Amino acid sequence: MQLFLEQLLNGIGNGVIYASVALALVLIYRSTGLLNFAQGEMALFSTFVTWWLTDNFDLPIGIAIVVSIAFSFVTGAVIERVLIRPVEAAHNPLNVVIVTLGMFLAINSIAQLLFGTDPQKMPSLSPTGKVDLGGVGIRKDTIGLAVVLVVECLLLYLLLQKTKVGLALRAVASNQDSSRLVGINTGLMLMLGWALAAALGAIAGSLVAGTLTGFDASLMAQVLVYSFAAAALGGFDSPMGAVIAGLIVGVADALTVQYIDALDGINVVVPLGLILIVLLVRPNGLFGRRTVERV
Repeated sequence: MQLFLEQLLNGIGNGVIYASVALALVLIYRSTGLLNFAQGEMALFSTFVTWWLTDNFDLPIGIAIVVSIAFSFVTGAVIERVLIRPVEAAHNPLNVVIVTLGMFLAINSIAQLLFGTDPQKMPSLSPTGKVDLGGVGIRKDTIGLAVVLVVECLLLYLLLQKTKVGLALRAVASNQDSSRLVGINTGLMLMLGWALAAALGAIAGSLVAGTLTGFDASLMAQVLVYSFAAAALGGFDSPMGAVIAGLIVGVADALTVQYIDALDGINVVVPLGLILIVLLVRPNGLFGRRTVERV
């Protein structure tokens, strides 16, 4: 029983990571209607920026993350304006997919060129050690990640549901032409969506790297697969769904690794299987809204 609880808590810890990146994917989708396959590598580059600031300028990890968030916010807006918008003007979603896949490869290569291929050590924002809960130890960095995730969800909820900017973001994602007719600056909203998603990625990547003994350019590759599974399972238009599904994916993966020996080393089958099942049974996800269009 104790082993089961330990694996459950490990799964929740990983699930918090997947949920954080899934939130960024959902945010871009809700604000622009697009999927960003380069989200993980954008987070990776921001993570290297955080490490570089701590390693070369001796900045405290908290300040370095704040600077990295600001850098990522600006970079996300620039990427949307320079790379995405000209391609999106052709009104062919496949073109944007190809561009984001190209960004995935390019950003990873640039990160290795600038920061090297050797594993690096990121200082942790959370204290080390464990908190004992009924004989089961919960890592303090897992608790820290969970707290950050809750804060992110609260701030996103307030932004999207309680502000005019959030209403404008949702309107642009729903119908850009109608949004222009009522005076919404659609270009600015699209830039803001990418900027916010990039900032979320910077937080997730930096905090994840701080929980590891070392990280390199492969840090976000597997995380992105699991995060896409979480976003698909929860629904690409549901932040709450992304969080809940991220925890489900994390727990499912942890239990699979522990109890199903046949999948040892290929446990990535779990998120891929979840994506397939969701697409077959409930294409809009567990919490996604069903869209009805007139023919």
